[in-house]
Amino acid sequence: MSRAAPVHVTFLGGLGEIGRNCAAIEVEGRILLIDCGLMFPDADMLGVDLVLPDFTWLLEQGDRIEGCIVTHGHEDHHGALSFLLRELSFPIIGSPLSLALARNRIEEAGLLGRTELIPVGDRDRRSFGPFDCEFIPVTHSVPHALAVAIHTPQGTILHSGDFKLDLTPVDGRLTDLAAIGAIAEDEGVRLLLADSTNADQHGHSRSETSVGKVLYDLFHAHEGRRIVTTCFASHIHRIQQIADAAIAFDRTVATLGLSMKKNVRLAREMGILRIPDSHLRDIDEVGDLEPGKVCVISTGSQGEPMSALTLMANRESKFLQLDANDTVILSSHPIPGNEMNVSKVIDGLMRLGVQVVHSGIEDVHATGHAKADELKTYLSIAKPEWFVPVHGEYRHLVSHAALGRKMGVADDHVLLCEDGDRIELNAKGVRKVGRVPAGYLYVDGLGVGDIGHGVLRDRRVLAEEGVVVVIAGVDVDAASVVLGPEIITRGWVHAAEAEDLLDECRQHVAQELKEALASNPTGDVEALARVVRRSTGRFVNDRTRRRPMIVPVVMEA
Repeated sequence: MSRAAPVHVTFLGGLGEIGRNCAAIEVEGRILLIDCGLMFPDADMLGVDLVLPDFTWLLEQGDRIEGCIVTHGHEDHHGALSFLLRELSFPIIGSPLSLALARNRIEEAGLLGRTELIPVGDRDRRSFGPFDCEFIPVTHSVPHALAVAIHTPQGTILHSGDFKLDLTPVDGRLTDLAAIGAIAEDEGVRLLLADSTNADQHGHSRSETSVGKVLYDLFHAHEGRRIVTTCFASHIHRIQQIADAAIAFDRTVATLGLSMKKNVRLAREMGILRIPDSHLRDIDEVGDLEPGKVCVISTGSQGEPMSALTLMANRESKFLQLDANDTVILSSHPIPGNEMNVSKVIDGLMRLGVQVVHSGIEDVHATGHAKADELKTYLSIAKPEWFVPVHGEYRHLVSHAALGRKMGVADDHVLLCEDGDRIELNAKGVRKVGRVPAGYLYVDGLGVGDIGHGVLRDRRVLAEEGVVVVIAGVDVDAASVVLGPEIITRGWVHAAEAEDLLDECRQHVAQELKEALASNPTGDVEALARVVRRSTGRFVNDRTRRRPMIVPVVMEA
């Protein structure tokens, strides 16, 4: 090992936030990506549709990328592939379900020709270039999730993927702690990269099957009423339990929302989801059925503005009109940042008289991420020599690092890393060796990277303070104002109700513009525009204590 070339790991996303998960492992000059995910925008990212990892460093590597392993089928782990494949071409490796879910976005982007989808199974050991990879089954909130052990010249790097230690999963597929233990006892885990999402929460996560009992009881309690349930479209096990409860009470199941319909069809075709044809109907056909015989499984658990549930709450759905005879079960928990959107949807539903059940009042959701006691168990079995917490906000990484130390990893062998950090694994250990670009890459409409922090800052000003446009025409030779100034405003004051204020502003700007013309014989229009901006800004701030965006337009006559 001492003579072997060092191995590098570069973190491009997922360390310090929930989403954008992406890491690059380098062995013998080749690069293997572990996930390539997106993040949904925060409330202050006005107009932004998606947030991607910064691909600058990857694009510089050209054809060194051997492939990308998708650990599981959530978009925060594969959703950015359809954008990276616009620039680069490489294979994608994962379980058949993960590949099928990733394929949807890639196919929509017309980029299937730029990749090869390589399926792998539980406990497979496959080589991709210099990467010797072992795929380990783990339990998560989407079926067929994987951890990956990469056997390198500098020892084994174990990436946990997203996981929990569910001893009674819906499909019976357990996190394979025995395989992890075997690696630990054989060659050892040189470096562990592990999911930190729930590291600051004590105890154990609830089993997914415990949700099924709660759902059954709710269906019993709401007999005779139409039931609409929501969950993530990728949460096939939750969909299975909802369907089981519905069928137990002789209800017909219908899906609502494009992603839900697509994923249910896909999972049934793959044999992962079992709903008999006799109990499955199209959403267009349930209107004539007795309400107590209907269960709708819908998208919109996060209160997304155009989702099926939000449209129903706003009485804008063309499929269902909800009223006091309906019950809505939100079988999910709001992602951090989505709480307000979910609350608005619940308020809208209640205004319609709908009975709403959510995770705050019933145990209708179970997390897919390990909590502190499970993470300690994992660490005790993996026994890593070095440990880097991944996947989580910074507070989650700090909590996970503390757990690592508690479970016997030496203090100086626990590294807290952030997006952009680059570490080297060599004979002496692990150390940070620099940084690469790792900022946010924004997707706005069809554009990728067309906007940056400056544009977002302008949008915040427009949203919070408004805009004032000042248009003036000048005759430089005569040193006079021949047009305006005309003032157009949106979001500062309502023009129809503030004519006196706008007249005073015009007079103020006109006077300063005349003075500037008198002292500006060269006719520098840009200088005059600066005068208009300054004078308008001062007036607006003095009169209203607001700071809207000022847009001066000065034209020569």
